[in-house]
Amino acid sequence: RQGYPDIAIDVRRVPARQIAVEVLQGSLDFGALTFHPAEQGLLEVPVGSDELVLLVPPSHALAKRKQVAMEDIAEEPVVAHNDPSPARERVLRLFEERHVPLRMVISLPSLDGIKRAVEMRLGVALLPRRCAITEIANRRLFAIPVAGVSRRRQVTLVCRKAHRSHAADAFLTVAQDSKIRDVG
Repeated sequence: RQGYPDIAIDVRRVPARQIAVEVLQGSLDFGALTFHPAEQGLLEVPVGSDELVLLVPPSHALAKRKQVAMEDIAEEPVVAHNDPSPARERVLRLFEERHVPLRMVISLPSLDGIKRAVEMRLGVALLPRRCAITEIANRRLFAIPVAGVSRRRQVTLVCRKAHRSHAADAFLTVAQDSKIRDVG
């Protein structure tokens, strides 16, 4: 904002699978992804990394563990996002392949809602660590790696290779010069 005070920024939540299409159509200038889109004509700029973790309230029995197994989560009520995404499908597939059930008891449309539900001890959640930085720092939530599930994921900014606005080019320059600090 300091270098470009006249540029307005509008952040929207878009289902992960639609981001590349909307960027190519010009509905969005940029999108953030943790997978490589199949669509052609996109520039991918790595901006950081993140990992999926189990979020629990501080009073939870698993809160002091350094790592948990998938089987530990099978015993817990899980609060999940109700928007299908490649990350969600990957997690569900991993649990299914190991024949470990997931008891999804609450499905919510927002990350903030999921975090509040976990804080209220309504269940645990598998979310990217980056989504709960403030809650983890304030010790309202604890983040625990899950064996076989938690792994570093590249966060990539995608934009059109051609036909970008001057504002988009300026943002791209700033993003490339100031890579997002890795979390974890």
